[in-house]
Amino acid sequence: MSITINITDGGREEAGFKGQTGDCVVRAIAIASGIDYQTVYDEIAERNKRAGGKRSARDGTHRKVFRPYLQELGFKWTPVMGIGTGTTMHLREDEVPGGTIICSLSRHIVAVIDGVVHDTFDPSRGGTRAVYGYWEKED
Repeated sequence: MSITINITDGGREEAGFKGQTGDCVVRAIAIASGIDYQTVYDEIAERNKRAGGKRSARDGTHRKVFRPYLQELGFKWTPVMGIGTGTTMHLREDEVPGGTIICSLSRHIVAVIDGVVHDTFDPSRGGTRAVYGYWEKED
């Protein structure tokens, strides 16, 4: 079973940015948290700078930078794959939990709301893309 895709840039164009870029961290956080894209972009860019990275928020963001931010926003990490466990969850409607989550995939993260992927493209690979874990907002 595949998953429904809602094509969205998470507010990137509305914030005045143009074109395609590697900003999946900013998009996913903006969509899942409800914080506007520009605010998340600025925060991630500043954290990248403090971490000594030469990348902007549009060129990919290392997990050591965005994980503390997600924790500060009240998200909790749930791993679903470990060494020797193999794939236990795919980016498929019948496998991801409900609610608002941010799924960690190979070299990508994506917001999923009630089983619907919110991204600029379909990252599911036809329902075969492995999920390493997911961030979920704590109550």
